[in-house]
Amino acid sequence: MQQPTPPRWADQLLEWFCAPYLLEEVQGDLYERFEKNLRLFGEKTARREYIKSVFGFIRPFAFKRNKELSPPLYIQIMISNYFKIAFRNLLKYKGYSFINIFGLAAGMAVTMLIGLWVHDELSYNKHFSNYDRLGHLFQFVKFDVEKATYDVMPIPLAAELRNKYPDFEAVSLSSNTHSLILASGEKKLVKTGNYVEPSFVDMVSVKMITGNRNGLKDVNAILISESLAEDLFGLENPLDKVIKIDNKESVKVVGVYENFPYNTSFKEVLFLAPWSLYEASRENVRRDKDEWDSNSYQIYAQLKPGADFDKVSAKIKDIRVNRADPPAYRPEFFVHPMSKWHLYSNFKDGVNTGGLIEFVWLFGIIGAFVLLLACINFMNLSTARSEKRAKEVGIRKAVGSVRGQLIMQFFSESFLVVLFAFVLSISIVLLALPVFNQVADKQVGILWTNPFFWLTGLGFSLITGLVAGSYPAFYLSSFQAVKVLKGTFRAGRFASVPRKVLVVLQFTVSVTLIIGTVVVFRQIQYAKNRAVGYDRNKLIEVNMNTPELYKHFKVLKSDLQQTGAVYEIGVSAGSITTQSGGTTNISWKGKSQQGKPLLMANLVSHEYGKTIGWQILQGRDFSRTFSTDSAAMILNESALKLMGFKEPLNEIVTTNGRAYKVIGVIKDMIKENPFSPVAPSFFIVDSRSVNVILVKLSPDMPTSESLSKVEAVFRKHNPESPFVYSFVDELYGKKFGDEERIGKLALFFTILAALISCLGLFGLASFVAEQRTKEIGVRKVLGASVAHLWALLSKDFVMLVCIALLIGSPIAYYFMNQWVMRYNYRADISWWIFVGAGAGALLITLLTVSFQAIKAALMNPVKSLRSE
Repeated sequence: MQQPTPPRWADQLLEWFCAPYLLEEVQGDLYERFEKNLRLFGEKTARREYIKSVFGFIRPFAFKRNKELSPPLYIQIMISNYFKIAFRNLLKYKGYSFINIFGLAAGMAVTMLIGLWVHDELSYNKHFSNYDRLGHLFQFVKFDVEKATYDVMPIPLAAELRNKYPDFEAVSLSSNTHSLILASGEKKLVKTGNYVEPSFVDMVSVKMITGNRNGLKDVNAILISESLAEDLFGLENPLDKVIKIDNKESVKVVGVYENFPYNTSFKEVLFLAPWSLYEASRENVRRDKDEWDSNSYQIYAQLKPGADFDKVSAKIKDIRVNRADPPAYRPEFFVHPMSKWHLYSNFKDGVNTGGLIEFVWLFGIIGAFVLLLACINFMNLSTARSEKRAKEVGIRKAVGSVRGQLIMQFFSESFLVVLFAFVLSISIVLLALPVFNQVADKQVGILWTNPFFWLTGLGFSLITGLVAGSYPAFYLSSFQAVKVLKGTFRAGRFASVPRKVLVVLQFTVSVTLIIGTVVVFRQIQYAKNRAVGYDRNKLIEVNMNTPELYKHFKVLKSDLQQTGAVYEIGVSAGSITTQSGGTTNISWKGKSQQGKPLLMANLVSHEYGKTIGWQILQGRDFSRTFSTDSAAMILNESALKLMGFKEPLNEIVTTNGRAYKVIGVIKDMIKENPFSPVAPSFFIVDSRSVNVILVKLSPDMPTSESLSKVEAVFRKHNPESPFVYSFVDELYGKKFGDEERIGKLALFFTILAALISCLGLFGLASFVAEQRTKEIGVRKVLGASVAHLWALLSKDFVMLVCIALLIGSPIAYYFMNQWVMRYNYRADISWWIFVGAGAGALLITLLTVSFQAIKAALMNPVKSLRSE
C-alpha cells in the first residue's frame, strides 16, 4: 500500500511563496508534523493540518472548517491577494493613479461616444423589414456638360414600373414631406407628413398601434403617428376623429402607427394621407398625371426577392428616352437602394461618389487615435513608474517571490486600472450623452442589451491591460535582486526612447486634429461670409397653406402696411432659400443649338425684389407702373454669363413658348448650396403659382413688437390657422447644419485629445522631475537659477513637440486639402493655421510641464540631497 503524502498542489504553493534558502528547512519541519498527525489522527486530519500550516506560513488565509482547501479556492485567494496589493499601490501613488485612470477613461469615453455615433449611422434605416429590397427612384439628366442627379420623378413612371417590369414587387408614389396645418376642434398644429399610395404602408413596415393599415384606400382617410395622436387628441381615442388639412380637406383618422425611429429617412413623417386625396385637392397633380416631363414627385419601390438593383436599373434606364418625343436632357432612371440613401447620397457626373460615409470613416479613425493617445499615456506612466519600483522588485525577490508572482502582480495592477477606467468611462458617457445628442442631432444611448458592446468594451480592457502591463511585468521581473539592492542596476541610456517615441506620436495626432478642426471651421465661416445677394435681416417667410391667405392677400397686405411694422411684402413660388424649379425649354439670340442648359425659373410678385433687397447691377426692378412687366424678365449674373449678352437690356428670351424682355440684371443670390456656384436663374412676374409670403419687418421697430402686430393681422384674416413664420437668416443657417455638426464634434474630440495628451505629459514631467531631484539639488547648490532649471526640464518635452509638429503638419495638410477640394467654393489652407497650431501646441506643452518644472526648481536642495 502506498504511503500517504501531503497534497502536491500545497507543496507547489509553498515553493511559489517561500524563498529558496528557506524552502528545505520549512518543508522538512512541515513534513515532520504531517507524519506525526498521520500516526495520531489519520490521513484526513494530517492533510488538513498540513494545508493549514502551509497557508499559516505564507499568509493567514481563512478556510472552511473540516474542508480541504481546493485548488480553485487557492487560485481565488491568490488573485484576491494580487488585487489587494494593486489597490494599495494605486492609493499610495494617488496623483499617478488619477492621471492614469482619468486619462484612460476619457479616451474610452470618447471612443465609446464615437462608436455609438458610428453605430447609429451604419444602422440608419435598418429598422425596416424590407431594408435590403427597398429603393428610391432617381434619374441622371444631362443639361449641359455634366450629368446632374435628381430624386424627383414623373407620375406616369410609377404605373410603367408596376405593369411592365416584373422585378418590382411594389411601387408607391409619394409627395415630398410637407408641412401642413392639421386642425381638430380648437387644436391647430403645423406638422410634417406625406401623401402616399396604399402600398407604401407595407413597403416601409409601418407598425400599427390601432386601426386599419389598409385605410389609405379611402380618399378621405389619414394615418397618424403616435406622437401626433397625443398632440391632437390627448388621451382620447383618435380613431374616427375628423382632421381638417390646411382648412380645406376633412379626413377621418383610420389608424395610429408608431413613430418612425429617429435614425430613418422618414423620421419627420408624422402622418400619411392618401395619394388619391393629393390628386383630388391639387390641380397641378391632376395636370401632371399623364405628363412624362413634369418631374416633381417621389417614387419608392420594393424589388422581388433575389432581384439585383444594378440589373433592374439597367433595364429601366432608358424608359423615357425610348418613348416618343424624348426630352433634350436625356433622363436615365435608376433605383437607389435604401442601404445607400443615407451614407452614399452624393453623385458627380452620373457616378456615386460617397457622402456621409466619409465622416463615418473620419470619426472612426479619430476615435481610434484618441483611444491610442489614452493607451500611450497609460503605457508611458506605467513604464515610467515601474522603473521607480526596481528596488521593490529586488526586495520581493530577496524574500522569496518568484518571477511568475511578480508578473501576475504587475498585470493585476494594470487590469485594475483599466477596469476602473472602463467603469468611469461609462459614467462619463452617461453624463455627456444629452449634450452629445444635441450637438450631433442624434438620439443614441448606451447599448446595454447589445452583447457586442460589452464584448468590445471588456475585450479592449483586457488587451489594454495586457499591453500596458507587459513592460513592467516581463522587464522588471527579470531584474537580479542582488544588483538592484546593491545599487548597480541601471535602466540604460535608451530606456526612455520608447516613451519619447510615444509622446511624439501623441502630439502628432493632437496637432493633426487641431489643424483639421481649424480648417473645417474656417471653411464653414468662409461660406457663411459669402455674399448672399440680398438682405436677410428682419426678413420672414410665411407659407400660404390655406385658401384664406390666397383669397384675402390684397387686403392682408394693405392691413400689414398700415401697422407700421412692415417695410414691404412680396410673394414667390417657393422659399427664398431653395430652388423650386427649372427649365431647359428656353432660347435667346445667339444660343448654341447643341447645348441644353438648365436655368432656374423663379415666379415672383412685383414687390419681391424690394422686399428681399436684391442688388440690381443693370436696368431696373419690376414695377406695377409698367403694365408690360407681365412679360418682363430679370436675370442673375450667372444667367447673363451663360447667355453671353454684352448689352442684356431689352434682349428677348423665350421660355415655354412665351417671349420676355430683359429689363434688369441682379447680383447672384445664393438659394441653394452655399458651397457651390450659383445656378443661372431668371425671375418673372407670375402671382398665380405663388405659395410663400415674404415680409420685411420695419427697421425702426423692435422685432418682437413688429411680429406681434404682424401676427394680429394674419390671425384676423386666417383665424382657423396658427401663425407660423420662419426667419430667413435661420433658414439660410440650416444649410450649414451638417458641416457645423461635424465641426463641433471634431472640436469636442480635439479638445479631449489635447487634454489626454496634456495629462500624459503632466504625469511624465512629474516623473522626470522626481527622477532628477538630486541633480536639481546639486545644480541649485552650484548656483543654477530657477529659470535655468525650468529650461533644463522643459527643453526635452518642447523638442518632442517640435518633432511632432514637423510630422503632423504635412499629414494634416494632405488630408484636409483632400477634404476642401470637395467644395467648389472653398477657403485656402493658409500657412498661419500651421503656425498657430504649432504655437498653441508649444504653449500647452510649456504650461503643462512648467508646473512640475518650477515646483522641482523651487525645492529646498537640503531635502533634495538628503539620502534615505
